[in-house]
Amino acid sequence: MPESIPYSREFINTAISELASHDAEKRRRGAASLFQAGCADAKAVIEEWLQDEEFVKLIVVGGGNSGKAGHAVELGEARLTVGVAVRPETFASIRQACGNPRLADVPPEQQAQEFELEFSGQVALDVLTSSAPDGAAPLASYLRKFGEGIQQVEIEVSSVDQGSQILQTKFGLKAAYPETRIGADGTRVNFFLATAKSGKKVLIELVEK
Repeated sequence: MPESIPYSREFINTAISELASHDAEKRRRGAASLFQAGCADAKAVIEEWLQDEEFVKLIVVGGGNSGKAGHAVELGEARLTVGVAVRPETFASIRQACGNPRLADVPPEQQAQEFELEFSGQVALDVLTSSAPDGAAPLASYLRKFGEGIQQVEIEVSSVDQGSQILQTKFGLKAAYPETRIGADGTRVNFFLATAKSGKKVLIELVEK
């Protein structure tokens, strides 16, 4: 897993542009760069959570199994997905270049569109955009404030309810929503804005499939 180092705006913008390329190697390179940058942001935060035995039990690792008591889960074993927020026109370009992958079923009130991309090396991305760019939904607000970039890092768990309780009681974090809510394709999700050692804020999404 990459070290937590800063990635420039130019680096991120270049990677997003490569993701929309009709050259497969450029798309692979852009995806790997975005995944690396997102994981670097989340690395220090999630590794701290993995010191907690109860939280480790909830982590879904390769093969779809959750961690077990006494089994140390490395960050590289966890199922991580980097969420990349882009403007609607960029979203359309990336989707077309990648062969028009299926759009996820997103609850209408979230005013968002998304699709998943997977590449070799366990590189997984969620490409997201706002279906109402002038609206008040979190994704639209993010794009207006920050522009295109890495919005979140998702970690798959067997129970969002239990994971949220641990993060709130043991780590003093506040959940974005008072209760677990329905996400794309019927997943159950909640979000936590954590602070990395560098001082950077990182949005982590707990996802239960």
